Amino acid sequence: MPIQEDATRAQLLRRAIICGGAVAGGVATWGLPQLSAAASKKQDARVLNLVLTVEYTEAAFYQEAIKRGGLKGDLAEYARIVVEHENAHVAFLKRALGAAAEEAPRHDFGDRTKDAEAFTAAAVKLEDLAVATYNGQAVNLTPASLKAAARIVSVEGRHAAWIRSLVGDVPSTKATDPSVDEAETRAQLLGLGLKEG
Repeated sequence: MPIQEDATRAQLLRRAIICGGAVAGGVATWGLPQLSAAASKKQDARVLNLVLTVEYTEAAFYQEAIKRGGLKGDLAEYARIVVEHENAHVAFLKRALGAAAEEAPRHDFGDRTKDAEAFTAAAVKLEDLAVATYNGQAVNLTPASLKAAARIVSVEGRHAAWIRSLVGDVPSTKATDPSVDEAETRAQLLGLGLKEG
């Protein structure tokens, strides 16, 4: 899809996040989502709180897995490093939101943090969900908040590739990453251990 000459820098940044690097190796993209005309500071707060909920969930998941002691070797190292990243993402988003930041929710991960196999399956889902949520919400952000989100989504993509590589999966099976809307993000988080209320 040709880029119009009058496209703003913010629009180009949004497209870059949505594409997720799809224009690599000569792969063309088309059918990109329409940019939201309703981006505002109020909407920024809603979107950033959504991704903050994802980050809270990731941080709590890794912290609990480390505490339970069921991870060894490369998986234990992965969890130790990634929990630091997720805690940094939480702190970053809370600073960006200021007084509008929501409190950390409750979680019940069950056996997902107990052993390596259950941990790995849940970690893959969580990291994929993080990327898909950032991608799905990119069009709803003002340029300043989009710039902040872009600093995190690329790291989440690296986490997703790392955990897949540890279990012998292909880090990326497609040229583009999917995106999910708010309802799907919340539904998947509930399935992974987020508690309502």
